[in-house]
Amino acid sequence: MTLRTIAAGLLLAGALAAPAGAQVVRHQNPGTTPSLILQAVTVPPGAETLVLSGQLPAAIDPSQPPTSWESFGDTKTQTISILNKIKAILASKGYAMSDVIKLTVFVTADPARTDGKMDFAGMNEGFKQFFGTAENPNTVARSTVQVAGLAGPNFLVEIEATAAKMPAK
Repeated sequence: MTLRTIAAGLLLAGALAAPAGAQVVRHQNPGTTPSLILQAVTVPPGAETLVLSGQLPAAIDPSQPPTSWESFGDTKTQTISILNKIKAILASKGYAMSDVIKLTVFVTADPARTDGKMDFAGMNEGFKQFFGTAENPNTVARSTVQVAGLAGPNFLVEIEATAAKMPAK
């Protein structure tokens, strides 16, 4: 390695390092304090980021074969199941729910409704158990989309998560 190559590498490492005191910044929606979801999140250079694939709910009773959406519960129950799964995955990677900055939530039509709409209120009720709480006062940037279907006919919800945090010093 030449001295020039080493110097270029050091310059690049310095440019990618976070400035002292840099933090992930959560931008609230204007006019709503506190809001259920964020308007945006700024992730500074040098932050560690973890992107989770879409997660599906666990069966309510794993000893029974899942035969219908009721095997996984309604939208609220499935949301809680998935967020508990995300919480466990994050913990296994050294992250916490407070590090989550973005969720993408896919919800199918609620079979208990006759209008073909998703149970947005049920999803939000599950969401509120994990964000904006005493245990986790943070909330996230979020998109919620009604979809025609998910990976299996019994699933009503799938959630993708992105977490970010500054590295420990």
